[in-house]
Amino acid sequence: MTATATSVDEPEQLAPQTAPASRGVRLARRLAPAAAAALSGVLLYVSFPPRTLWWLALPAFAALGWLLHGRTWKAGLGLGYLFGLGFLLPLLVWTGVEVGPGPWLALAAVEAVFVALVAAGVTAVSRLPGGPLWAAALWTAGEAARARVPFGGFPWGKIAFGQADGVFLPLAALGGTPVLGFAVVLCGFGLCDVVRLVVEGRGAGALRRPAAVVAALGVAVPVLGALAARSLVSDDAEDGTATVAVVQGNVPRAGLDFNAQRRAVLDYHVRETERLAAKVASGDVPRPDFVLWPENSSDIDPFANPDARAVIDAAARAVGAPISVGGVVERDGRLYNEQILWDPDKGAVDTYDKRQVQPFGEYLPLRSLLGAVNENWTTMVRQDFSRGTEAGVFTMDGTRVGLATCYEAAFDWAVRDTVTHGAQMISVPSNNATFDRSEMTYQQLAMSRVRAVEHSRTVTVPVTSGVSAVIMPDGRITQRTGMFVAGSLVQKVPLRSSKTPATRMGVLPEAVLVLVAAGGLGWAVVARRRVTRRPSAGAPATGPSTTAR
Repeated sequence: MTATATSVDEPEQLAPQTAPASRGVRLARRLAPAAAAALSGVLLYVSFPPRTLWWLALPAFAALGWLLHGRTWKAGLGLGYLFGLGFLLPLLVWTGVEVGPGPWLALAAVEAVFVALVAAGVTAVSRLPGGPLWAAALWTAGEAARARVPFGGFPWGKIAFGQADGVFLPLAALGGTPVLGFAVVLCGFGLCDVVRLVVEGRGAGALRRPAAVVAALGVAVPVLGALAARSLVSDDAEDGTATVAVVQGNVPRAGLDFNAQRRAVLDYHVRETERLAAKVASGDVPRPDFVLWPENSSDIDPFANPDARAVIDAAARAVGAPISVGGVVERDGRLYNEQILWDPDKGAVDTYDKRQVQPFGEYLPLRSLLGAVNENWTTMVRQDFSRGTEAGVFTMDGTRVGLATCYEAAFDWAVRDTVTHGAQMISVPSNNATFDRSEMTYQQLAMSRVRAVEHSRTVTVPVTSGVSAVIMPDGRITQRTGMFVAGSLVQKVPLRSSKTPATRMGVLPEAVLVLVAAGGLGWAVVARRRVTRRPSAGAPATGPSTTAR
């Protein structure tokens, strides 16, 4: 019998060694997560209006969840900031249309900090059982904070506002924008966990694991909840109907100088209202019960200028109906962004002063500091607007019309307040002429669609330069205008007085989700401390001797 043996003199065969990665490859590997985070943020932006790609929010959050899983909180902070910039920079580009890139970049940079803090928290809770639940609650908590600070908050870009065309929209009637946004984010993070568990488990068999079942529920429950919530959405005319007219008079020019020509904006709206009156007289359209003009539709104070008062009187008498007029009014040395109820026989009979005024647009925080940096910034807002103190509900020919002026539509409390004060329908008078043809007007229109479902009310959106619209309580747009054209919309709309669960509960769902987020963070911190204090296997005990009993 023979045997083969390796001679001791023969050199040992070494395993082939891979060449070290080049510096460029290593750099690309380091930058790949950062690039993916920014691109995921851009994907989230693309899901927002004017596009109807609402479903892209799901892969955007799935990608974010994938990037954050297993990372340190510091890495999460950086990746989250890049995700926030990728989302907010293109979303808010309209803020720099007339004032240059400085304010736009500063706003996006500050708002992205909230996203970064949320992402840092997600890195911690992603290790917990049911990670998508805690992560989605953290996102909602971040939105809650962003809607309140600094300077009264800036809720623009809430996930709910990108879902006006989506299957999740009925959830707005259940728990408002916090629940709607939470469901979308939960579904995205749940989708991430399902895919990750399949990949790590090397096949579909991994879906039978308990963790995969929990992740799948994170995807299924929001969808099933949205389908169940459809029963809360109705456009039945509980309190009868009203024939409403929305007037868009247009402006002489776009931009900050939209009202530079004295009384031009007012004259445009008077002219369009007179055209409407002529259509009514000829039988082309039904006579409206009341007429809604946009914010700033009277570019001069009708209380201080008799000529303005005279032409508004003439318009109201011509159409034979009360008009809600938007004006800038000075009273006791203070400026107010005001809606004025103008009766064709009695003139001005009621007013509503905008309560959520826009920082850096209607008042200037840190005025002295900004003036020291750039004097031109302070000249753009020469005098700060004052805030109103009471909810705006006009009784117009027997109909209770709630008012949320322009920027207020982004704030949950400002719209809900009108309904709890008896509004049977809602009007969102706006002036978007200063933002030219940007996406801003479509983003705001989507907000109004979400508000219609949230409170089960008809919502009208009269805008100086467009897009004006009539929105049913189920979120459908039934009529709309173009941009920078004059026109009017006349429609019989349902009036409603019932309250959705979202209206009744108010801030409660948001508060519960914030508490869930806090609980998840607390659990993650405690679990982390237990792991770090536990001695590693095989390490000598550092505590008291176990031989002494």
